[in-house]
Amino acid sequence: MNAEFSSLHALLKRRVELISDHTFRDADRAGHLAALQQVSELLGNEHLRLRPILPPRLNHFLQQASFSKALDYLHENQLARDEGEV
Repeated sequence: MNAEFSSLHALLKRRVELISDHTFRDADRAGHLAALQQVSELLGNEHLRLRPILPPRLNHFLQQASFSKALDYLHENQLARDEGEV
């Protein structure tokens, strides 16, 4: 994975973790929503920062807020690179 994309990857993973954290959601709905909003804003900022170097498909996923697909894309590309280096 391009080192430039490591923060994007971390934010995408954080979003997935937040969505699946039902304990947090059930205990503090407002805090859970605030955390989701924060990670969404950070993702938007990271998208803008990286836009000039993003592969077109990854850019498309981020533009459409298809964050799970963006995360899958990053994982698939990492696996392809890892397999090619062996």
